[in-house]
Amino acid sequence: MFDRREIRYTYLKLSKRIKDFLLSDKSREFLIFLFFFLIASGFWLLQTLNNDYEADFSIPVRIKDVPNNVVLTSGPPSELHVRVKDKGTVLLNYMLGKSFFPVNLSFPDYKGKDNHVKIYASDFEKKIISQLNVSSKILSIKPDTLDYIYSEGKSKLVPVRLQGKVTAGLQYYVSDTICNPDSVLIYAPEGILDTITTAYTQKINLENISDTTRQRVSLSPVKGVKFVPSSVEMTFPVDIYTEKTVEVPLHGINFPADKVLRAFPSKVQITFQVGLKRFRSIKASDFVINVSYEELLKLGSDKYTVKLKSFPSGINQIRITPAQVDFLIEQISSNGD
Repeated sequence: MFDRREIRYTYLKLSKRIKDFLLSDKSREFLIFLFFFLIASGFWLLQTLNNDYEADFSIPVRIKDVPNNVVLTSGPPSELHVRVKDKGTVLLNYMLGKSFFPVNLSFPDYKGKDNHVKIYASDFEKKIISQLNVSSKILSIKPDTLDYIYSEGKSKLVPVRLQGKVTAGLQYYVSDTICNPDSVLIYAPEGILDTITTAYTQKINLENISDTTRQRVSLSPVKGVKFVPSSVEMTFPVDIYTEKTVEVPLHGINFPADKVLRAFPSKVQITFQVGLKRFRSIKASDFVINVSYEELLKLGSDKYTVKLKSFPSGINQIRITPAQVDFLIEQISSNGD
């Protein structure tokens, strides 16, 4: 616990030192210097602000009175960048106290060709000047042309396609690509609408992923086209590879009725990599090895290199053991002996 008497003593001692300093000759000289310094700084600032300067300001842009059956598929920029020249005091007022009203453009006032409207700076410059002091001079307006494209209720549904590359890490693979939603509604003038058959995502690049990944991806913009929605959720399920072996028989095809294939061995082992989720669903019956009679006649030897006729999708690193088998074409007696 602090001693109250000690605290009071310290406070009184400190107060006396401050009082002695303020009443000293050095203190009075410092305060007088500070007073005149502030006055001089004020005059200097007023003189400086009385000069001409240039500054940039942003003014919002709004399209109003849009009919219910009209969709702006490519709207104008959300703001104009205006460069103004005036005295520093006026520009300072713009920066600190002036709030610029949006440049409002009434949709019915402007007509365009093929649903494409262009509004030049001369049409909206007056709306900006009316908000400035008489002494202010506009040096530039960017952009100097506002343009937008609209559709009068024309739309259609198109599928979404992924642009980019998605790869899994070692011993993993991307088992599917799921897009939600898989189709989007597009609005555009009829001439543009007829040319759009697919909505593409912006390019993405995912490498060495080892777990199911979800990512919100924006659709790649097309001038004059509005996508609803403008983005989709992409899901990339990831599975791990495992190895499996099945035993598959060789089947002779196109053999004459009195001949039959004899292979040694009659079955081969097929080893392959498959995702863990599909391990149980892949069976030997999903693999087909057909050996044609005509092919064996052309070999000129009793060794046949085994080839798969068909196999399930989504497997890789397929190995056949043995890779070659011995065979003979056996004659069957007509009486079945």
